[in-house]
Amino acid sequence: MHTRRRYHHGDLRAALLTRAEETLREKGPTALSLRELARDLGVSHAAPSRHFKDKQALLDALALTGFDRLDERMSASLKEAGESFAERMKAAARAYVDFATANAELLDLMYSIKHDPKASEELIAASQRWTRQTLNLIAEGQRRGEVREGPLERVGIGVFSTLHGYATLAASDSLPPDVRAEGLDELVAYILRGCAPEKPRQTA
Repeated sequence: MHTRRRYHHGDLRAALLTRAEETLREKGPTALSLRELARDLGVSHAAPSRHFKDKQALLDALALTGFDRLDERMSASLKEAGESFAERMKAAARAYVDFATANAELLDLMYSIKHDPKASEELIAASQRWTRQTLNLIAEGQRRGEVREGPLERVGIGVFSTLHGYATLAASDSLPPDVRAEGLDELVAYILRGCAPEKPRQTA
């Protein structure tokens, strides 16, 4: 009876998202229900509809929240990193892998909704922010002569696929313990080799 009074001035929306993410982590997206969330929070079953018209709107908001948090984590890690491409790449890789392992179910949701043809412009823009961060990182490396020349998207595809693939394996706990211990350093070394400037051919 008193629980409902806690949710006003936008508090209910935040509470719904928090509880939805907990449910996502515990039971997966199929278990999410606005009615169940309302029951968990002690509000009327109609109350969530003031913030989310349906379950898909709730999932979209969850994905948007995830991309915002990923962007913040990446930005913070790069602010603390050194100037070299190697240092900044390592910081970005650690931030992404840490986020993925801590938010495995949320990351799956983020990417599944990102590729939905009906994804909102706001969600698409949010999903592209961390991509732009990485492309900017590569561009900085090119200007410093630490990354091979070429279109950013072409150089970046190897970085993205390697980083996301490793993060997915780490998040699903599919890496052997010995690989997990030093895997991130090896991952960054692999990326650096792929991005390294081409050595000039030696003439006889």
